[in-house]
Amino acid sequence: MASLQDQLLKAGLADEKKLKAHQKEKKKQRKQQPKGAVQQDETKLRAQQAREEKAERDRQLNEQRNEEARRKAITAQIRQLVETNRLDRSRCQTDYQFVHGKKIKKILVDDTMTDQLSRGRLAVVFMDERYEVVPEPVARKIMERDADAVVVLHDRAQQADQDEDDPYAGYEIPDDLMW
Repeated sequence: MASLQDQLLKAGLADEKKLKAHQKEKKKQRKQQPKGAVQQDETKLRAQQAREEKAERDRQLNEQRNEEARRKAITAQIRQLVETNRLDRSRCQTDYQFVHGKKIKKILVDDTMTDQLSRGRLAVVFMDERYEVVPEPVARKIMERDADAVVVLHDRAQQADQDEDDPYAGYEIPDDLMW
């Protein structure tokens, strides 16, 4: 079977000069384009995609590491604030009950701490699986870093409003009354 070029020559639709010029042009194009150029382009494209995917994975991993380092730093700051500002409860004998999560917890405090806790001057903080009592300004600093660490901190403004509207404000509570 003859090629298409031979058939066109026999039919008189093409001449020898055009055929040779076309063959020379094709040969030039083949020589200019190295062998496997299409494969090289695909290989380069795949390599570029692999680099981009690796860069994305590295970026995500780096972001996770930074987040974990930030959490550790915040935990260390809270631990330092609690350790330096906690109140001594070694001689306390009064139970103070509060809600943490869905459970009622209790810690030992003295009577002045109980009063200050209820007025919002002291706060209960949960750190390292234990509860500590710290002053209110320290609790505010801790809340800036992690609001979940502060378990009990009564708001002073609400209590001031309640005291003004309290119909029993004129009645004193006897000292010997125990709840």
